Amino acid sequence: MRKVILSKRASNRLEKLIEYLESEWSLKAKKEFIRKLDKSLKQIQKYPDSCQQTDFVKGLHMPVVTKQTSVFYRYDSKSINIVTIFDNRMNPKRLRKETK
Repeated sequence: MRKVILSKRASNRLEKLIEYLESEWSLKAKKEFIRKLDKSLKQIQKYPDSCQQTDFVKGLHMPVVTKQTSVFYRYDSKSINIVTIFDNRMNPKRLRKETK
């Protein structure tokens, strides 16, 4: 099975998102998000081509974890590289800069 590797940007975004969920929502909301993220990552590990490929960067895939959050990744035969975790409410032009 491919190893999941988070970029520095993805790791920072995930940390901030989890802190936000716990402080502004609840521990339950945080746990639910982590459960959904874990489920998405397990699917990606098993079936890396199962998620739609982006139109703007070749080889970049995007599963939607929640309606507010998407994960962007690339993969090879050994690993899944999480490029960024993106808040779907943000300006999509910002995403293009982050994923190149």
